[in-house]
Amino acid sequence: MTAEHPSRGKRIAIGARPPAKPQAEAWVRQGDGENLQKGDLFTARLTLDVTPAMRARIKVSAFTQGTTVAELLRALLDREFPETRSETCP
Repeated sequence: MTAEHPSRGKRIAIGARPPAKPQAEAWVRQGDGENLQKGDLFTARLTLDVTPAMRARIKVSAFTQGTTVAELLRALLDREFPETRSETCP
Protein backbone atom coordinates (compact mmCIF):
# COMPACT_ATOMS: atom_id res chain seq x y z
CA MET A 1 0.00 0.00 0.00
CA THR A 2 2.28 2.71 -1.16
CA ALA A 3 0.85 5.85 -2.62
CA GLU A 4 2.69 7.02 -5.68
CA HIS A 5 3.33 10.70 -6.12
CA PRO A 6 1.41 11.92 -9.20
CA SER A 7 4.43 13.73 -10.72
CA ARG A 8 6.87 10.83 -10.42
CA GLY A 9 7.97 9.24 -13.62
CA LYS A 10 7.20 12.30 -15.70
CA ARG A 11 10.09 14.21 -17.21
CA ILE A 12 9.97 17.93 -17.62
CA ALA A 13 11.87 19.34 -20.56
CA ILE A 14 14.22 22.21 -19.88
CA GLY A 15 14.51 24.76 -22.64
CA ALA A 16 17.68 25.62 -24.52
CA ARG A 17 20.28 27.84 -22.88
CA PRO A 18 19.57 31.51 -23.63
CA PRO A 19 22.06 33.30 -25.89
CA ALA A 20 25.08 34.69 -24.08
CA LYS A 21 25.42 38.39 -23.44
CA PRO A 22 29.02 39.56 -24.04
CA GLN A 23 28.91 42.09 -21.17
CA ALA A 24 27.65 39.47 -18.72
CA GLU A 25 30.22 36.90 -19.84
CA ALA A 26 33.04 39.46 -19.44
CA TRP A 27 31.81 40.36 -15.96
CA VAL A 28 31.75 36.72 -14.89
CA ARG A 29 35.25 36.10 -16.25
CA GLN A 30 36.69 39.05 -14.27
CA GLY A 31 36.86 36.80 -11.23
CA ASP A 32 38.90 34.10 -13.00
CA GLY A 33 42.14 35.40 -11.50
CA GLU A 34 43.62 36.97 -14.59
CA ASN A 35 43.49 40.48 -13.07
CA LEU A 36 44.86 39.50 -9.66
CA GLN A 37 48.10 40.92 -8.40
CA LYS A 38 50.34 39.42 -5.72
CA GLY A 39 48.90 41.68 -3.00
CA ASP A 40 45.36 40.62 -3.88
CA LEU A 41 45.91 37.01 -2.79
CA PHE A 42 45.12 36.30 0.84
CA THR A 43 46.13 32.92 2.18
CA ALA A 44 45.45 33.19 5.92
CA ARG A 45 42.07 33.39 7.58
CA LEU A 46 41.56 35.25 10.86
CA THR A 47 38.58 34.51 13.09
CA LEU A 48 37.56 37.20 15.52
CA ASP A 49 34.65 37.10 17.98
CA VAL A 50 32.78 40.40 18.26
CA THR A 51 29.44 41.34 19.76
CA PRO A 52 26.43 41.45 17.44
CA ALA A 53 26.27 45.21 17.96
CA MET A 54 29.90 45.69 16.87
CA ARG A 55 29.36 43.43 13.86
CA ALA A 56 26.40 45.57 12.88
CA ARG A 57 28.45 48.79 13.23
CA ILE A 58 31.24 47.32 11.09
CA LYS A 59 28.79 46.21 8.38
CA VAL A 60 27.04 49.59 8.32
CA SER A 61 30.39 51.39 8.12
CA ALA A 62 31.55 49.20 5.23
CA PHE A 63 28.27 49.72 3.39
CA THR A 64 28.31 53.50 3.80
CA GLN A 65 31.92 53.58 2.53
CA GLY A 66 30.97 51.46 -0.48
CA THR A 67 33.30 48.61 0.40
CA THR A 68 33.15 45.13 1.85
CA VAL A 69 33.70 44.24 5.49
CA ALA A 70 36.83 42.29 4.51
CA GLU A 71 38.32 45.24 2.61
CA LEU A 72 37.48 47.66 5.41
CA LEU A 73 39.10 45.44 8.06
CA ARG A 74 42.18 44.75 5.90
CA ALA A 75 42.72 48.50 5.48
CA LEU A 76 42.26 49.07 9.21
CA LEU A 77 44.72 46.30 10.09
CA ASP A 78 47.19 47.53 7.48
CA ARG A 79 47.12 51.03 9.01
CA GLU A 80 47.61 49.66 12.51
CA PHE A 81 50.20 47.04 11.56
CA PRO A 82 52.16 48.35 8.56
CA GLU A 83 54.61 46.05 6.83
CA THR A 84 57.56 48.24 7.88
CA ARG A 85 57.20 49.75 11.33
CA SER A 86 58.90 53.07 12.00
CA GLU A 87 59.01 52.61 15.76
CA THR A 88 61.81 50.67 17.42
CA CYS A 89 61.10 47.69 19.63
CA PRO A 90 62.74 47.57 23.10
